[in-house]
Amino acid sequence: MDFITLVLIVITSLLVYAYYRFTKKSLNVPPCPVRPWPIVGHLLTLKADQRPQFQQWREECGDIFSVYLGSKLLVVINDFDLIKETFVKRADDFSDRPIMFIDEIMNHQASGIVFNSGHAWREQRNAAFSILRNFGFGKNVLADRVLEEVSHYLDNLKTHSGKPVDIRKITTESTANIICSILIGKRYEYNDPVFQRLIMKINFLFASYKQAAIITCFPFLKYLPGHQKLVENTKFILEILKDFIIRSKDKDPDDNFIASYVAERGSKIVSDETTTMNERNLLRSVFDLFIAGTETTSTTICWFVLYMLNYPQVQKKIFDEIEAHIGTERVPSIQDRPKFVYLSAAIKETQRLSSIAPQSVMRICSKTQTIRNYTIPEGSLIAPNLDSILLDKKIWGSDADIFNPDRFIDTKGQLKKPEEFIPFGVGRRVCLGESMAKTELFLYLSSLIQRFHLLPVHPDQPPPMDYIYGVTMIPKTYQLRLIERASS
Repeated sequence: MDFITLVLIVITSLLVYAYYRFTKKSLNVPPCPVRPWPIVGHLLTLKADQRPQFQQWREECGDIFSVYLGSKLLVVINDFDLIKETFVKRADDFSDRPIMFIDEIMNHQASGIVFNSGHAWREQRNAAFSILRNFGFGKNVLADRVLEEVSHYLDNLKTHSGKPVDIRKITTESTANIICSILIGKRYEYNDPVFQRLIMKINFLFASYKQAAIITCFPFLKYLPGHQKLVENTKFILEILKDFIIRSKDKDPDDNFIASYVAERGSKIVSDETTTMNERNLLRSVFDLFIAGTETTSTTICWFVLYMLNYPQVQKKIFDEIEAHIGTERVPSIQDRPKFVYLSAAIKETQRLSSIAPQSVMRICSKTQTIRNYTIPEGSLIAPNLDSILLDKKIWGSDADIFNPDRFIDTKGQLKKPEEFIPFGVGRRVCLGESMAKTELFLYLSSLIQRFHLLPVHPDQPPPMDYIYGVTMIPKTYQLRLIERASS
């Protein structure tokens, strides 16, 4: 970098800080837990793991507080009633999404489903939801696709024959195959080289979230070296997905999501209906669905298995429930779900305690708003802190930090559905794939426990329940032994 460029960066940063220091000082923004630094805001204050830090700041500041990411204001909402008031009752005010550095890499500002806003977002989301519903979201058609993939997954796990194994990679590949079957109408063999590289690049993308977030807060950093690998990996994923679209768009619309999208777009064009459905939005929607449909479910499965290793009495109780209701001669089906109350409770408890996406989906204020007499300036970021709800001892009891499925079962032995159980988020930005995730989790985990006894590598020494902080809370790498159960 030459001297003139460096001077320009410094001057620009100082001007931004001066704007924040003198223009926004008079605004009644939510309280900051600590004074922000010039130019960088709280970036030097934030720890590598922000979960306990945000919990502490909630205790100090209350239900709403501010964090400055550079000059960008982030407002964090912690209270359940305030989260509902903000993101459900006032969804029109708090549904837009910020433009991230990843969007710039793709040249896809304001497109697709996840990082789109306004009318274009509503049309893309509605189109995706309609197409996915036709593919069986919440119905037996989807369950059949999942069961087919679960069979491949279990057969692969069987090959390890009780030897220590890390199941994260194969679990990610398996869940990715389900979204592949929906998007393009086919699954891949786990050892397919293109499929392997795609999964590897996706894992890298999630691991690079912090780097991408910092560049988003300090846009001038994108002109400096050091993020070329992030750019290359993102573009590689896009090229693979473009190839998916080319191969799939001319097929039967009933065969895959891509062909259905193209057909619906064509129908609107023939009818002279104004539409935002186009090739750019299709590519970004496929990207969004593939990323979301792969990572979150596989991470939840890995957390569930880790809890089973640490709470063997829970694993036994789940297997006893399965054995009592259907035995071991046939695989569980989606129709069995009402019978498996304890398993369903254990899945909910996994989602609650792991809280894999605590900041959920960050929004941006398109105009100045007011929340509880605080001013939220135009352009501010705002996010619900789901940890503050899912891990709150006032809601879940004094043992909220302990894995206890019974908290989701009432005195009559029926499954509870607490209003505060919001692992998929709230409001209009609630996870589009919620019904798919519920189906996958039930079929994967019921089949896994039915077929295998999950054991720690070292008896009586289960792996620790530590996580890696990122866009999702991934359990640290661990191994286990899978011992196939004898059929009845």
